[in-house]
Amino acid sequence: MSAEVALQKFSFPFACSLKLSSQDNVTQKGSSLAKDPELSKLKENPRLVEQNHVKVVQAPVEYKDQVPESTKSPDAGDTVAIQLSVSAEASRNAAVARQSIAENLRVDGEDQRPAAKRQLSSESAAKSITAVKKSALRKDPNEQRHLQQKSQLGQRGQLKAALPGQRKRRKDLFKSSEVFHRLDSSVIKAGAELKQKCVYDVKTIVQSITQGTRNELEQLRAIWVWLCNNIEYDVSGYLGRSEKLSSPEEVIAAGRGVCCSYSNLCTEMCREVGIECQEVTGHSKGIGYRQGHSLKHVKSDHLWNAVLLGGEWFLLDACWGAGQVDMQHESFVKSFDDFYFLTDPEEFIDSHFPDEEKWQLLDKPIPIEEFEQRVFKTSAFFKMGLRLISPLHYYIVTDDGEATVSLGFSRPTTFTYEITQHQDLLHCGSVEQKESSNSSFGLLTVSSRSMKLQLLPPESDTYDVKLFARSENATTPLVWVCSFTVKCPNPRATEDIPENPFLSWGLQPAAGSLGVIGSSQSSEVVEVEDGVFDLVLKTCRPLMVLCELVHPQMEAAVAKCCLATQIQPESLTCHVLCPFHGFYRLSLFVRDYENTEVKFQNAANYLLHCKGKVVGLEDLFPPNLGSACGPGTRTAKAGLSRFSHNSAMVSTQQGKCNITFHNQQDLELHYVLSKKNICSTFPVSRYVFCTYTDHKVTLSLSLPEAGVYRLGLYARITSSEDFSPMCDFIVRNLSNQVMPPFPCVYSAWGKGCVLFEPRMGTLEPLSWTLFRVRVPGALRVSVVGEDRTDLKLNKSRVWEGKVFSGEGLQQLKLAASLEDSSEMSVLMIFDVKQLQKEDIIRT
Repeated sequence: MSAEVALQKFSFPFACSLKLSSQDNVTQKGSSLAKDPELSKLKENPRLVEQNHVKVVQAPVEYKDQVPESTKSPDAGDTVAIQLSVSAEASRNAAVARQSIAENLRVDGEDQRPAAKRQLSSESAAKSITAVKKSALRKDPNEQRHLQQKSQLGQRGQLKAALPGQRKRRKDLFKSSEVFHRLDSSVIKAGAELKQKCVYDVKTIVQSITQGTRNELEQLRAIWVWLCNNIEYDVSGYLGRSEKLSSPEEVIAAGRGVCCSYSNLCTEMCREVGIECQEVTGHSKGIGYRQGHSLKHVKSDHLWNAVLLGGEWFLLDACWGAGQVDMQHESFVKSFDDFYFLTDPEEFIDSHFPDEEKWQLLDKPIPIEEFEQRVFKTSAFFKMGLRLISPLHYYIVTDDGEATVSLGFSRPTTFTYEITQHQDLLHCGSVEQKESSNSSFGLLTVSSRSMKLQLLPPESDTYDVKLFARSENATTPLVWVCSFTVKCPNPRATEDIPENPFLSWGLQPAAGSLGVIGSSQSSEVVEVEDGVFDLVLKTCRPLMVLCELVHPQMEAAVAKCCLATQIQPESLTCHVLCPFHGFYRLSLFVRDYENTEVKFQNAANYLLHCKGKVVGLEDLFPPNLGSACGPGTRTAKAGLSRFSHNSAMVSTQQGKCNITFHNQQDLELHYVLSKKNICSTFPVSRYVFCTYTDHKVTLSLSLPEAGVYRLGLYARITSSEDFSPMCDFIVRNLSNQVMPPFPCVYSAWGKGCVLFEPRMGTLEPLSWTLFRVRVPGALRVSVVGEDRTDLKLNKSRVWEGKVFSGEGLQQLKLAASLEDSSEMSVLMIFDVKQLQKEDIIRT
């Protein structure tokens, strides 16, 4: 066979041995060349060799147990493709293979690269060998190179069509950009040194920055990093205020250029290391892009690159990878964006639409109309692993004044949003956001795996909506991730929604790490019935909690009387009262119970809506409530247990009740009853009475009027210490009956003392009253008034006897002579009602 055969540039090295002979069958250990009828024709008819462009394609080398694809005869025409199935076992003969190829395929033409520049990579998945006729080699080098690139693309397109959906992705080439850390640092350092030495020659720069690279992927990475770090976008040239630089040397020397400068330099630098690289023209959603404007008959305005690695094409945009343009200040913001290095086509198409459909590199290419309608997503959207749930297009029309946007995420993420009046330019405003703004125009809720934003535009207009996000544990500002345009024909009549500075409604993404593992309420708006709402958060460890309630018309002092919190080892309960109609923001902040040095952090925010019955201002909680209401973590740690009322809320319809619990540690107890604006003849302390027997404590309440009371419980271990608050009970008396007070108790009334009769602290005058009391260790018990009456001790160890109350001129004192004293100690005092005038006349 007398054909002149040229060896085209290899994208990757051979990892196996290959020897081509003049025989129709090529047989070697681990590899075979199927007999092809077209080759037979070539052998028999030399004229066919002169007239046809013969291409020999080596099939991909797979390092897995896969069945190689069968060879496929090409269509009759200018090319003949022969697929070779090559075993990985032959990789150790790579050097022999390259020598055999060099001997059998003579390289002609000025356009062919030196062998040293055809760097071979063992990571290659496919290689190509092209045989061309002699006359083609004598053509202009640039034209010949263009023909080779077109041939290469057509060849790979056939392979892709044969393997739909099996193209390699970026993650198949490298798991993370961290693998390039050392290389990136070396390139940045080399670039700075070259710049200092005023080196502007492409070949010299490429040789310097690729020194030490091991394969084409690393060479391409070095070129990409150099471009992104040494060329800035020429904003002045883009705006037409200065001449755009054209030649590579001018661009390198000035250190600036527009998109074609990046793509052209990338192509030239790849050519120097033998990497197949194409410049791709098309539309992008970059600066100057106007959403809603058709691109169908508009000339494309952007260039980027496609490179051939391992027999497959990949996309990259060094212009977008170098940074961002701040149009407000007409300046370039240098910001290395690794996302646009070998971006997957499915993600690249959201922002880049090529003029030629084939450069979409998609199994199912999309039309330009679909590109225009797609939601614009920044690189941060993909880097955070976000997923668009709805809507699929950027333009939304409200339904009954409301529109909804929903995103999914795989890692805990914090979100916020910004809604502003519509502007044509997509890239306007800030790309960072520290806090939520205009939150009254929408409700943002975050669940464990998704985010939902309900938009409520205030007027009939068109709005731009930007979503911002960041990883849960990040402390950096939230960054722009995607945008929508919302058309609101008919706004909904809404009430003012309080601003939410904590970004979203419901449990916050960080709640789990703070110890909150569940909530009794979802992130949806809570419709409050009868002005009362209870929220329970489940916790995995003891926590402290603080609550905040905000209403547009409510003052802070009133808001404080609307909240009561109960802190328990495995739950946090917040009782809420709503005195006004409309929307409220309820925010909860937590920290570990024991760690007092740690600051409280926001764990949850809820939007409450009260449109029915409200609670009167006189029925709000007492203003002096403590942070812990009801039995909980604090009482348990103090050894107070077995409470008769496990809730902080106690209600009575008779005006009296008992609260019991056990005092395991035998603490000294103190209790305080209070009520705002109480009208009573006696001190409010007379309306609570304590009985302490063994370990059981009973607090008896007899309330003088209807309303809301606070019962505070305190304890201390020794008399030298101060009393510490244990918990508060909120007692709501629904009875209008005036209950009598208890006797006034003195300190001698201690543990084990029980008053059976009389329980009331006021006695009728001129009447006999039965006294029954237990006083442990007493030698004598007497009631002293106008006269002294000694009580007798019965078989049940109860002191009893009837006592005449007299005319009410004196109080009755219950006293006892205890074991440790010969004197009589006053235990308690009873008041005797005064005689009325008619009673005195009658007597």
